[in-house]
Amino acid sequence: MINSSLVIIVSLAYIGVLFAIASYGDQLAATKPARRAEGKPIVYALTLAVYCTSWTFYGSVGLAASSGYDFLPVYIGPILLFTLGYPIILKIIRIAKAENITTISDFVAARFGKNQTLSAIATVTVVLGILPYIALQLKAVSASFNVLTNNLDGKVSTAIGIGNWWSDTALVVAALMIIFSIIFSTRNVNATEHHHGMMLAIAFESLIKLFAFIAVGVFVTFFMFGGIGELFSGAAESPLIVERFSNGIDGPKWITITLLSMAAIICLPRQFHVAVVENSSEDELKKAAWIFPLYLIAINVFVIPIALAGLLVFEGSNLDADTFVLALPMLKQQEILALLVFIGGLSAATGMVIVATVALSTMVSNDVVMPLFIRFGPHGIGNRGNIGKLVLKVRRVSIFFILILAFVYYRIAGEGQALASIGLISFAAVAQYAPSIFGAIFWQKASRLGALSGVLLGFFIWAYTLLLPTFSESTWLPIEFMIDGPWKISFLAPHALFGIPFNDPLTHGVIWSIGANILAFVLISLVTKHTEIERSQAQAFVHIDTSYSFNKIEKLPATLTVSDVQNIAIGYLGVDSVERAYNEYAANQFLELDPMAKVDAGLLRYTERLLAAAIGAPSARLVMALSLERRNMNMKSALSLLDDASDAIRFNRELLQSTMENVSQGIAVFDEKLRLVWWNQHFVDYLSLPHEYARTGLTAEDLIRYSAEHGEYGAVDSDTIVTEMMDAHRSLTPITYERTLPNGTILEGQTTATPGGNIVITFTDVTERVNTTVELAEAKESLELRVIERTQALTQLNNQLREATLIAENANLGKTHFLAAASHDLLQPLNAARLFLSSLAERPQSADNAKIIERVETSLKSVENLLEELLDISKLDAGGFVTHIEDFAINNLLHELTLQFAALAQERNINISFVSSQRFVKSDIRLLRRILQNFLSNAIRYTPIGGRVLIGCRLKGDTLRIEVWDTGHGIPEEKQKTIFGEFEQLANSENLSTGLGLGLAIVDRISKILNHQITVKSQINKGSMFAISLPIGEAVFDLSIKAKKSNPVSDKLTDAIVLCIDDDQNILDAMTELLSVWQCDVRTACNSSDWQDALNGATPNIILADIHLGTSISGLNVVDNIFLKFGRPIPTIVISADQSEKMILEASRKGHSILAKPVKPAALRALMTRLLTTTNQQLN
Repeated sequence: MINSSLVIIVSLAYIGVLFAIASYGDQLAATKPARRAEGKPIVYALTLAVYCTSWTFYGSVGLAASSGYDFLPVYIGPILLFTLGYPIILKIIRIAKAENITTISDFVAARFGKNQTLSAIATVTVVLGILPYIALQLKAVSASFNVLTNNLDGKVSTAIGIGNWWSDTALVVAALMIIFSIIFSTRNVNATEHHHGMMLAIAFESLIKLFAFIAVGVFVTFFMFGGIGELFSGAAESPLIVERFSNGIDGPKWITITLLSMAAIICLPRQFHVAVVENSSEDELKKAAWIFPLYLIAINVFVIPIALAGLLVFEGSNLDADTFVLALPMLKQQEILALLVFIGGLSAATGMVIVATVALSTMVSNDVVMPLFIRFGPHGIGNRGNIGKLVLKVRRVSIFFILILAFVYYRIAGEGQALASIGLISFAAVAQYAPSIFGAIFWQKASRLGALSGVLLGFFIWAYTLLLPTFSESTWLPIEFMIDGPWKISFLAPHALFGIPFNDPLTHGVIWSIGANILAFVLISLVTKHTEIERSQAQAFVHIDTSYSFNKIEKLPATLTVSDVQNIAIGYLGVDSVERAYNEYAANQFLELDPMAKVDAGLLRYTERLLAAAIGAPSARLVMALSLERRNMNMKSALSLLDDASDAIRFNRELLQSTMENVSQGIAVFDEKLRLVWWNQHFVDYLSLPHEYARTGLTAEDLIRYSAEHGEYGAVDSDTIVTEMMDAHRSLTPITYERTLPNGTILEGQTTATPGGNIVITFTDVTERVNTTVELAEAKESLELRVIERTQALTQLNNQLREATLIAENANLGKTHFLAAASHDLLQPLNAARLFLSSLAERPQSADNAKIIERVETSLKSVENLLEELLDISKLDAGGFVTHIEDFAINNLLHELTLQFAALAQERNINISFVSSQRFVKSDIRLLRRILQNFLSNAIRYTPIGGRVLIGCRLKGDTLRIEVWDTGHGIPEEKQKTIFGEFEQLANSENLSTGLGLGLAIVDRISKILNHQITVKSQINKGSMFAISLPIGEAVFDLSIKAKKSNPVSDKLTDAIVLCIDDDQNILDAMTELLSVWQCDVRTACNSSDWQDALNGATPNIILADIHLGTSISGLNVVDNIFLKFGRPIPTIVISADQSEKMILEASRKGHSILAKPVKPAALRALMTRLLTTTNQQLN
């Protein structure tokens, strides 16, 4: 027996050491983050060992002593999850970091629409489920203290009753735990801020309890029994031991405990906190994946030896097997070892209680108390002062009541329970969240109502089958309740529900509760609809590594400013924390935050995440929604706005990250205090940084020092480099430099300051560029001579090519000018001749004269056609045709062409017909008509009298082929290619005098311009087929209404004053003759000045004008002057041999009609009649 005062002094001294370690950890994190980061993965792995509580330290030996190897599944589960299930843990951590999640209830609520009801129910059920576990720690510490200070059975007077509860050692332990937990863990309101000092103290406790357990194991095995062999030999002679360790493995029980422990490593609030919330990098998890399993193996090595030794030494006594670890050294009067063991057990218990109460108090504060305060508090959202202090008070009060309730449970039901039994009941409670958590990250159809139903049903069955029986065993409920069921309804017996008994009550309760949980979760999820935020969060959780789509963000309230949302955050987090967070946000976004500027979706979502760190995601969402509601937005719109903002920010963040990770440069951003706030992987790779250096908050000084110490700057003093580089960065002046790394890589670094005072550093691998520059410099000398030689040769060749090109261009230009002049000069007399002939034809003539006139007119038409062909072939060669591609119905064109050639075919007694088609094609209808006119003209020309010509269409894939068939003499095969050359004609006795042989040459050139394929098939004495293939076009509809044909209004031209302007007197004379026959009053002018004399004060009804009046006078300008003279436009017809694109566009733009020389009298008369009719209608 050890004096109780000594035990208390040692315990307090140990707690003081823990406080010192925690303080050192916080100071180290603040002043030397780089040094702290070096050991962080080890610390992180050791904090995971908070899983090993006093249950492990004392209870595992007790469980082994009572049931053999049944303690092993408790550790097999975590080992399996951290080795085989590593991706699951990693995904949960990534989700938690992305969503700023702080607790297990926050995780579930955030996944299922940030629902407050679900988070509150999760908090209450988890707290109730963990109370037995905390009671286990109180029982273990108080029992060990009693063993150490009283007697070996560890029992004192703790009979239940009002008069002696205050003398229970567990109450003192609970009080100390309350004080310790409050001081240790409730200093920061931001639950996502890492508790560096606390975690360092927990890691230290893990080492202490491992050392203490191994120490007692070595003492018992090798000093009490002389080694493993002797211990096992003694155990083999004990019938009791042989019986307990030879019963084999209870398969269902092992599977149940293994699955429970796998779930517990995630679902236990303390494990979620240390594994997820306190995680700083994925590298920490990678190291923990093998360190933590090794720790679990090490701490269990001596469980069976200690259990065997306890059974051998205390055989026949009533000593609780849970105290064997402490009782054995006490029996041998090893007081120092016993004190060490007690400290180890105290470490195991306090570590669990501290972290568990941190997590549970955060849950109670964020998910139960704060939502009520936010909704029903006495003041408005913006007038609550520093609500962060209130949050801390709520957490401290929560810790107090949690531990008091745990003490009450211990007094009521926990005294008579083994440590392992109590722990497994809590495992089963938190396992009710396993379906919801694993469904949350893998099943996108999981719904809020499904999770809520599953948790409530599973928790109810857990409480009925596992929790209530503990009260029955402690006489608070009658034993008949557990045996016969309530009201003696046997099929409702807690350990044989529905009349189905199990060998193990734990397996029975777990199967029924978890089974019902999963069934309700799945079925209700399948039949319920998801809200918009549920779908958004499901996408974010299930597909954490993919980009997100988002809806258009609802318009933000115009009155909501940056200052407004900042003040909301300050009320919960304090001025310093919020200002620091907002500065980091501004640095990351490369902007300056104007307090009076309108808030954007990014800052709104960022503020919500800041609040989520303090009061949880559901409460943060509620706070922001209420704030928006005060800006004349209803609650539904406010919540929808937050959901859309969340999606948008997630998308933008993923897009930015993806973009930056795919650029070749290494990029890092430092804030105004030269702390790292953002980087991409290339930055880490280029500088060969360890993973612990790739973290937010790392100072530029630590980064530069690391690089200098590892030779990145060459053989120079690291302090000197650090000073120089830091001074350069602080100056905010742009810097460009090159660094040669030890591996030979050459990096170009650029440092740029942003307007907000941040520093952007980029590193580009310029090794190849530098090496290429060197190689080029070396090759330059040898290349210079060759360059000079080649330059001279190229210069000479270029001069020759330039001269040849100039000659060709001049020749082509001369050809073009000649054609333009020829077209005008040749067509002018032809135009006059046609006009004279038409005026003559209008007069009464004898039959012989009429026949002569007809023959002359035919000859003129032939000359016109020949000139048109010559001009067209020249324009095609000179690129003078401009295409106008459009979609049109082919049937209209075929019908027009058939009618056009019907008269010519009738003259030769040839049957011409066409097959209609409803297809639409894409082409230039004007040029296509020219091609088909040539095909039909040749077909009629070369088809004997009485023959047949057919035109139709055939669909070939995605093209339409227009075919012209005739029953002519056919074309020899050797001629089928040459007929497309200039001046090529086939010998045909029936039509030797028609054409120059340019028709098909024109067709060939036009088809190439249009990119249409020409096809020819022919058989001698059977006929020929010419075809052109066109792309299929889109359907278009001609909605214009064709005017009905009206009877000619010959009297419209009678007495009409017609002003004719042309520089060719012959044309004026011919026009006068023709128009006089039409009873027009004709006035003529040869140039731009004598039109006024010609009119002699009269106002013309219509103007006929040529374009070119001499060398530099434009007929269009003359017409403009006439319009100006009379103050209004007069109907004008431009008659010219110049049919260039420029002329046509200019005349059309001015609203003039256009006819080509030589003009056709019928066309002229029709056009004049139409224009005069239209003008008269407008005037009337």
